[in-house]
Amino acid sequence: MLRFTTAGESHGQALVAILEGIPAGLPLVSSDIDAELERRMAGYGRGARMKIEADRVELLSGVRAGETLGSPIAMLIRNRDWENWSDVMAPEPDEPGRGPRRRRLLRPRPGHADLVGILKYDREDARDVLERASARETAARVACGAVCRRLLREFGVEIGSHVVELGGIKASVPDPLPMPLNQAADRSPVRCLDDKASEAMVAAIDRAKGEGDTLGGVAEIVARGVVVGLGSHVSWDRKLDGRIAQAIMSIPAVKGVEIGLGFEAARRPGSQAHDEIVRGGRAGTAGFARRTNRAGGLEGGITTGEPLVIRAAMKPISTLMRPLETVDLVTGSPARAQAERSDVTAVPAMGVIAEAMLALVLADAMLEKFGGDSLEEMRCNFDQYVERINRRWDEAWGKGDAT
Repeated sequence: MLRFTTAGESHGQALVAILEGIPAGLPLVSSDIDAELERRMAGYGRGARMKIEADRVELLSGVRAGETLGSPIAMLIRNRDWENWSDVMAPEPDEPGRGPRRRRLLRPRPGHADLVGILKYDREDARDVLERASARETAARVACGAVCRRLLREFGVEIGSHVVELGGIKASVPDPLPMPLNQAADRSPVRCLDDKASEAMVAAIDRAKGEGDTLGGVAEIVARGVVVGLGSHVSWDRKLDGRIAQAIMSIPAVKGVEIGLGFEAARRPGSQAHDEIVRGGRAGTAGFARRTNRAGGLEGGITTGEPLVIRAAMKPISTLMRPLETVDLVTGSPARAQAERSDVTAVPAMGVIAEAMLALVLADAMLEKFGGDSLEEMRCNFDQYVERINRRWDEAWGKGDAT
């Protein structure tokens, strides 16, 4: 129902995104997207690239007079750093006798796609690989996710994230989480809700920078207001938890995903791992609620109506200013890996990217469930579904307040 693709290299002229499947009639302006692009660029520990770029989207197609048309939405994000790399990244062939291009990468970095990409695609310069493998590509994903967030907002869904661990420092997570979540999290330089932990994380980033090292961490992504019944149990590729995990794991450097208790559930007895069912809940839950939310809003690959809670673990960035050992591709001799301009950590930004990926998956699931070529048709289908599931159980139990 919903699909997107991106194109572009880190130091190429621009990033391109095409998003198809958004219904007609959705109010959309470029500032809806620019706000999310700006959030992606923030966060303590980012490198010099963020001082060069000022990401703004150009809507090329699919939007007219402030509303989507139902046709593919094409978006362009220009790379301001292109002017410093035009001779390195130019698509034209080199002139005879010119010699190799500048900034070749011939000492692949451990943990990066450099070496495996060279071997798979039969290249000689790792720049042919790293430019696309770079997390710069995620700016295009965030643009697509921002459009999906705008659609989800029409149905009362709020998506946010916050950092719960960085550089081994764990934050205390408030219960309940503040609403709106991002308004609170974005006030912290590392997007952490625990002020004391936030200060310790900033200090850890400063130490790592001084040592030429990098840091990883964990972000928690939360979607509230999701209706019950998205996804399905009937086939492996329709299970929403699997679709979410794949989307989050596709983010560069993310090496682990948990939903709800995640791995902690494996350590508990069943009586402490599952969520008791009670009457109550909001309109989109058919009158059912859970005393707890250990499942993270999903049972059997289907949304329960409780908040979706996902945690993404990001490894430290693989470009180190004190590089690890590698092999020189020209001589075959041991060498130190090449150092590219990089961040000390991108965990705060990863949370924003994960929000976008979750928005893409949820928007796809909403379109799968409710369809509609226009926003109004989709809203009618949604409203009828919510009214029907509520009415069914009201009639079964008799009218009156659930207790």
